[in-house]
Formats: sequence, structure tokens, C-alpha cells
Amino acid sequence: MLLVRSLLGMPELRLRLVGGAESLDRPVTRLYGTELPDPARYLSGGELVLSGLLWHRTAADCDRFVSSLAAAGVSALAASSPDAAGLPEALVQACARHGVPLLEVPVELSFAVITERVVSELAAERVGDAGALLGRHRRLLTVVADGGGLSELVAAGAAELDAPCWVLSCTGHVVAGPELPEAVELVREFLLADRLPRVVRGRTLLPVSARGGSRLTSWILVVSGDRTRDDVAAELASLVGVERARVVQGREIENRAAGPLLRQVFAGGDLAARIAAVGWDPDAPLRVLAASVSEGQAEQAVALVEEVLASVTSASLVSAVGAEVYALAPSGAWTEGVRSALRAVEPGLRSARVLVGISSPVGHSGLRGAAEEASHARRLGERRTGRTCVVAGEEIALHQLLLAGVPEELRRSLRRRLLGPVLDYDAEHGSDLVGTLRVFLDCSGSWTTAAARLHVHVNTLRYRVGRVGDLLGVNLSDFTERVDLYLALQAG
Repeated sequence: MLLVRSLLGMPELRLRLVGGAESLDRPVTRLYGTELPDPARYLSGGELVLSGLLWHRTAADCDRFVSSLAAAGVSALAASSPDAAGLPEALVQACARHGVPLLEVPVELSFAVITERVVSELAAERVGDAGALLGRHRRLLTVVADGGGLSELVAAGAAELDAPCWVLSCTGHVVAGPELPEAVELVREFLLADRLPRVVRGRTLLPVSARGGSRLTSWILVVSGDRTRDDVAAELASLVGVERARVVQGREIENRAAGPLLRQVFAGGDLAARIAAVGWDPDAPLRVLAASVSEGQAEQAVALVEEVLASVTSASLVSAVGAEVYALAPSGAWTEGVRSALRAVEPGLRSARVLVGISSPVGHSGLRGAAEEASHARRLGERRTGRTCVVAGEEIALHQLLLAGVPEELRRSLRRRLLGPVLDYDAEHGSDLVGTLRVFLDCSGSWTTAAARLHVHVNTLRYRVGRVGDLLGVNLSDFTERVDLYLALQAG
């Protein structure tokens, strides 16, 4: 790298340092000669500026000229006085004030000599950089060609960049690299970024190609430091994309069995042979997952479910079946992991919602019922809030699962048929007999418990419940009547 210090070490140039000894390690990236009083718009930073000071008339000219150099981030100013008087003191002071190294050029030395030498040094440097970059590219490419895998590629990239590297999925899962406690925060910044690459918390986030072009299903290469213009980091991200394509291809091959298997699940029949054919133990318990994404194509929904499950379990089969996405996976305590993964992608969902239902663990003979349970659980999530919702079968009561399987229009009709007179009475009189009934049934018909919860006297409660019975024409001491009314309340 050509530094300002290096220029002083070139005997044929005979440059003399006038000021800025503390900034001699600035790199020189190009050469620019000017006699303009304010050349800032033609500078991009890193220049060695050559000037014969033809613009100089007053001390104010010096400050204007040097401040424009400092604002542009030049490396140094090499100046030659047009006469034997030497460099103006105002120029020396301006350079000291703005932190611009000042080199004096001998009056008899042509700027052409400086230009020729500096250009030759920069050209040799670029050739060397190109060779080094090519060497790095070949070493990284060799890892991919030899089938070293993603972890080995990331480790090799970290060695070439001399900086820690990670690969994340947008679920916050570290796909490759050491632990990264702030992974979820970095994913959020990635999903919300206006443009990429982006530097966040001293780390550069580079996108890795995604299926369908969606950030939600992409991977992220994280490299320590500002690597937004680093060719090696960009090359590493590209090669990570190659490895990701292999992973996606492997999933697609595995999922070829998912569609027929899931169709047979819904059709019923013996599934043991098909489960064994995909390499799973047919006697081991399984879970069924049902998911829907309110916006986006089925392919993107499948890809999102694949990424979510990849973060919590080592094996799964995923396929779109109608408007829903279904997955089979070995049973395990991964429900909370699915919730966490979906929370991580929420910033990128915009207005979309992702609903997931997960069945209880079952053997292969119970998969049809498990698929229906997962689907009902997902539909129950439609009535809850949030951009993502995960409902597991074992977390909800049986009557809620049963109601989730009833079309909404039918639920409204049943609620109206069973509770209509009380609903009308409340609307007309501004009362809350429906609320009283709900508390009474929630307390299993206990007068004292329900009265205490409602903060009323027991006699008042008996009057209100009696009024409900009269309006509906039912006997609330009858267990069957209570069950019907309880379900009608839950259907609302």
C-alpha cells in the first residue's frame, strides 16, 4: 500500500515534510493536480493533490482551498511555490488547522516526475491486489469444489478476511459459525434495511441469495467490521449462496416424498411403509404441522416453513396441500422453538400473518387425526392477535379444537340460535346477562364463587341466572343445557 510516508522515502522526488507528521500513514489511492480555488467536487478521497498555488492571492484563499481538501478526505497536499519565497505561512497554518499533511515540492522538480512515479507505484499495487484477490478467490473456490461444506467455507472465509464470520437464517438460527447472542437483533436490522450490505453494531450484513427473492427466506452472511466494499466478503457471500443452493436442492429431493405421504395421510391407510421409505422409524411418534401465510405464493410459504423447522429439528417433510402448508417431523419439544423462529421473522412480514397449528405426538396410525388437529389448531389462531400465532394441540381444550373445525358462519348461527334472546335483551336494556352467564358457567355453576367474582350478592346472581333461563327457556341446572350454552359462548 502506498502511504504518504512512502513518498518521503523516494529520493528522486526530494519532497520535504512541512506539516502533518502524525498523518503519514494515510494511504494514497490516486493523484490529482489542480489550480482551482475550491476543487472539492472533483475529489473522492485518498488523493495526493499537486498544486502550484496559482490560485493563491490572500490568506483567506489558503483556508478555503485546504478546507475543501480536508472535507473531501485527501491524503496529502504536495505544493510548489511559484517563486523562491517558499510556501505561504497561511497555507502552512491552514493545513495544520484542517489536519492535511503538507509536502513541499522543490521549485525545479516537474510535477510530471511525481506523477510518473506515483502512477507506477499505484499500478504495481493494483496488480498485486488483483493477484492477492485472485488467490483468495481460488482458495475459497477450492473449499466449495472439494465439498468441504458450509462450515468449512465460513471458516476459510474468516481466515481470508481475518475476521469472525457467521451465516444466519432469518429465523435467528446460526447456520454456520460460532455462537452469536445478538443474532435475532441482527436479523431484525437485515429485514428492515433499506439497502444491503449494511453495517450494524460493527458487523456487516450481506444477503445470500433466496428462493423467490424474499428476504424472509434468505440467509445472511455476517462479517465483523465494515466490509461493504470488500470484494472478498462479497465473494464469500456468493459462495455461501452456492452452498445454500445445495441445501435447498437436498430439501427438494427429500420433499418429493412429502406430497404423496401427506395425501395418503388424509386418505387414511397404512403409512408405516412410506414412513420407513424416507428413513424414519415407523414406530417413533410424529407431529403434524399446518401453516398458512396470508400473503405470498405457496412456494414462499413452503420455503418459510422449511427454514423454521430447520432451526428446531434435524428432519422434516414439507409440502403444500391446497391453501395450507403441511409438514411431518419427528416428535420433540420444538413448539417454543417454532414460536421463537416466527417472532424473529415478524419484522419482515409487513401486513402478512403466519398461522401455525401443531398436533399432539402420535404414531403413524394416528396421523390423519393429527393432521386434522393441526389444521383446526391453525384455524383457532385466526381468532387471536399478532402477525404470527402458533397453537399446539395439547395446549388447548378439546371443545376449542372442535369449535375451530366448525365454519365461522355456522358458529355465528349456533350462537345466535342458542343465545339470541339474551343478546337482544342486553342490547335493549344495556345489561350484561351474557357476561353473568359466562362467569357462572366458568365457575362450574358455583353460586358463591361466581357471585364473588362478579362482586354481587348471591341472591342477585340467582335472579340474573333465573332471568337468563326464562329468556332462553332452559333449565340451567341441567348439565346438557350448560354444555350447549358454554359452547355457544365460546363460539363467539
